[in-house]
Amino acid sequence: MSGMATSSSALRMQPVALAVLLVCLGLASVTPAAAQQPTGCPDKCGEISIRYPFGIGAGCARDEGFQLVCRDNESPPRLVTSQFKPPQQLVGLSMDDGEARVLLKPQGKCYYKPPIMGGDIPTVSYTSINGSGTYRYSVTKNRLVALGCPNLGYIVDGSGNYVSGCMSACRRPSSVKSGASLPRLPGRCTGERCCQSIIPPALNSYEPRMFNFEDGTADAELRGSTTPCRYVFLVENTWIETVYDDRKDFNRSDGEFEAVPVVLDWAIRNVYNCSTAMRNKTDYACRSTHSECFNTSDRQGYRCKCSEGYEGNPYLDDGCTDINECLRQKNKCYGHCTNMLGSYTCVCPPGTSGNPKENNGCRPNDKFTSALEVVTGVSVGIFLSVFMCFWLYLGLKKRKLIKTKQKFFELNGGVILQQQMHSGGGAPGFRIFSMEELKKAINNFPTDRVIGHGGHGVVYKGVLEDKMLVAIKKSKMMEEAENKEFAKEMFILSQINHRNVVKLLGCCLEVEVPMLVYEFVSNGTLYHFIHGKNPKADVPLDIRLRIAAESAEALSYMHSSASPPILYGDVKTANILLDENYNAKVSDFGSSKLVLTDEAEIATLVQGTCGYLNPEYLMTCQLTNKSDVYSFGVVVVELLTRKKALYLDGSEEDRSLASCFTTAVKAGHHQELLDSQVRNEMDDDMLTEIADLLMQCLSMTGQERPTMKEVAERLEMLRRYQQHPWAKSEGNAEENERLLGMEQQNGNYQFRQHDVLDLEGMARNWMI
Repeated sequence: MSGMATSSSALRMQPVALAVLLVCLGLASVTPAAAQQPTGCPDKCGEISIRYPFGIGAGCARDEGFQLVCRDNESPPRLVTSQFKPPQQLVGLSMDDGEARVLLKPQGKCYYKPPIMGGDIPTVSYTSINGSGTYRYSVTKNRLVALGCPNLGYIVDGSGNYVSGCMSACRRPSSVKSGASLPRLPGRCTGERCCQSIIPPALNSYEPRMFNFEDGTADAELRGSTTPCRYVFLVENTWIETVYDDRKDFNRSDGEFEAVPVVLDWAIRNVYNCSTAMRNKTDYACRSTHSECFNTSDRQGYRCKCSEGYEGNPYLDDGCTDINECLRQKNKCYGHCTNMLGSYTCVCPPGTSGNPKENNGCRPNDKFTSALEVVTGVSVGIFLSVFMCFWLYLGLKKRKLIKTKQKFFELNGGVILQQQMHSGGGAPGFRIFSMEELKKAINNFPTDRVIGHGGHGVVYKGVLEDKMLVAIKKSKMMEEAENKEFAKEMFILSQINHRNVVKLLGCCLEVEVPMLVYEFVSNGTLYHFIHGKNPKADVPLDIRLRIAAESAEALSYMHSSASPPILYGDVKTANILLDENYNAKVSDFGSSKLVLTDEAEIATLVQGTCGYLNPEYLMTCQLTNKSDVYSFGVVVVELLTRKKALYLDGSEEDRSLASCFTTAVKAGHHQELLDSQVRNEMDDDMLTEIADLLMQCLSMTGQERPTMKEVAERLEMLRRYQQHPWAKSEGNAEENERLLGMEQQNGNYQFRQHDVLDLEGMARNWMI
């Protein structure tokens, strides 16, 4: 085997290999083998080597479980473990296998006088390592053996519970000619005068017992084949195949039996596994730096070993030292061998190539191969340089991206929003999302995930990690002034909790334009419900009134109950969503304004959508709560007529639905504008009432319009009237007129054209 590479040969190696070699030469060091025992402690007793954690004498063992006694006054010296009761002689100790071999002397029972038939025979043989933190009887290396016949032998644990046992029988001699010996069954200890059985794991105490059979039996023929002595004991399984001989072990007059070997498994057993042991650094047994812990097969403790490439004693500080593989024949290297910490390198000498671990595996290179090696070395160097530059570029780009996200987060008011959420308790379920979370939820914003376009952005359908469906709005550019107030407005909007308002679940602020996350509403917009490619053919009047009443209730909540009040600014059918039960939910607050003072909001740009715009707003740019009332009036007309708010294919005076409706009402022809389904279900009284309400909402002057709260109350009253049996009965014109004439104001009903009338009294009169 070749020795270490010389410095002159190293200079001729490829540049990359040379660099690796120089680093390895600096790391590799050869240290003498570590001692196997602490200083001053014996490391042998007779021919048996003692290695820590075992020890002889005070302070030489890890704990009492590993304490050994060397009786060197005997010849030869005997090694005894005090863990046994009584102490037993050790004849072998293995660190690698975690095994110890002891000699145990079985004690049996000899029958020279017939005993009483039946019952257990008291025995004096009791072997225990109960309570030991070190030893267990090996399951794989030991067997329970019962010798002699007839013999029912078994063992019990320290509590008297059955552990294992077997039955040995005698053969009848009648089948054998006189003077001939009985032939034995093939194999050893297979049930004739000897039987064996396995033992359970984690056994550390046993007591042998035998069931009492009469010496001989009533059967005279069988009596001559019984053995006078019988035994039950644990023994190493190899003893059965190598030592046991039934023809010489049973006919001893003294009943004595020579000691037999028993294999013990030892381990650190103060804890049951490595993960638990490693938490307690002060009592962790694997003390060497280059050591590893592994659990025992019975899961009753752990042992230590040196890491691959190291040898020594893992239970001592710095007990595991590096193996110089270059000096070991088993690690054959026919090239240049270099020892490293925990391993080694083996390369072909300069000018050769091939397999350096095979004899004659390195062969001289031709000129082409030499040139190829130079090119390869240069190419590797260039590749590493380019790779390092690319890695540095990615790192700088990632750092720049992080700074950019932080910049947008601060500009969009993220810090302020976080402070408000922590100090103000925050809205339940509202959170700040990262850009990565939303990209993953939408699958990187593909076009097939788009569920809507609006004047303020694009809406995508997404799925969060908890499988919740959401609508994610990617807004268009905003002015810097809007960005400053964005976080504050988001915090207020997030606290809106109304069944007819789409819930704002969170926002993403680490992008140039913030993104909003809303609950997903499954049935689309009201616009598509009544104007889509496949609109619902028959929409009952009750559903239309419920959609209108719920939308009005949501707007009334924002005007009157939100703190501060919210002016919606863009009420239209495209901003009203419907769920699977056709419940209305107002969405898209892109044009909404928070009323922080008593003054109306003055807009610098036109807000809203053509066809729904308040005429006053076009002249004054003044956004008030009455602006929402006008737009909502257009929505109700659109819902009842199924005509669009603005249609450009008509004459110039008929392009506006609001204008057409007010003109038709004044001329008394408004019933003709209604959808056929509505005309069939709506009676004249209700038509008059709803037309009057819509004319007030569509008034050119804001002061003449009702509040959103009044609109919601009157729509709810109309809806209840539609559902009431009075509305479906004939001959009750007076009662219907009185019912439609009521308004709910401050919790009480008031007639506009009639005297106050008690509802219960009216019901009684109608029934009479």
